[in-house]
Amino acid sequence: MEKQRYEIYVEGESERIDKYLSKKVPLSRSQIQDLIEKELIKVNEKPIKNSYKVKLGDRIEVIIPPPVETEVKPQDIPIEIVYEDEDMVIINKPKGMVVHPAHGHYNDTLVNALLYRVKDLSGIGGELRPGIIHRLDKDTTGLLIIAKNDLSHQKLSEQLKNRTLRRTYWALCEGEIPWEEKRIEAPIGRHPINRKKMAIVPYGKIAITNFKVLERFKGYTLISADLETGRTHQIRVHISHLGFPIVGDEVYGRIDKKFGVKGQLLHAKKVSFIHPTKGIPMEFEIDLPEEFKKVLTLLREKR
Repeated sequence: MEKQRYEIYVEGESERIDKYLSKKVPLSRSQIQDLIEKELIKVNEKPIKNSYKVKLGDRIEVIIPPPVETEVKPQDIPIEIVYEDEDMVIINKPKGMVVHPAHGHYNDTLVNALLYRVKDLSGIGGELRPGIIHRLDKDTTGLLIIAKNDLSHQKLSEQLKNRTLRRTYWALCEGEIPWEEKRIEAPIGRHPINRKKMAIVPYGKIAITNFKVLERFKGYTLISADLETGRTHQIRVHISHLGFPIVGDEVYGRIDKKFGVKGQLLHAKKVSFIHPTKGIPMEFEIDLPEEFKKVLTLLREKR
């Protein structure tokens, strides 16, 4: 795969270059900062620092190198493919599967399974996250979109940024929620003490979730959650903050003993978006996993 090159002319904004470019190219701010450190981003043909603020008339050159060889190898791990064409593939991710490898942990992830079953994946996500548009937590189940080429990756990432790629989750929460619908806008960032957790903090990134009650039980509530943004652990943090943690969530709730589930009952049920190359609306919906359905059956029998 060849390197990619972008040339951008600044038309009036005055802000940090990493923030500015995150709206212009299919890269995160951390990826942009890494390219700046490697002098692969230049302004007016000169290397700059991450703190540089773009000015009217600046000419920015961005070079995205091809992915390097990695220790991540294909593995014959069963995965359920919901849809596939030449541009993308949609997976029904099972509980307990990590989406992508991390340094030092290169095996038994969804990416390993994809490398075995899918011929091509986009290189924009780098060697550890090929084709990954968005992610699901290890114990969250449901629909996940994967790009098979860089153009599709870019187009789908743009929809994610513009909030036109819609994602709906279902969750079973502890407690009887008194409201029917609620929109919560609260910034999420790394927890100030426990760095493995996220939290609502003033220095966090904007995070917006729309909740709706679907079904009520004694001591529990089934809800849907529509994401407007996609922060790490967003739904889990927001609903826990409202006082109704997700059943089985050992990080933001409590260890579940009543139903014997391990990991949160959170399911990515529906996605809708515009096909990255065909330009047509697409929508996919997947049934709840058996474990989730069994818990709901128990609750309905006790009403």
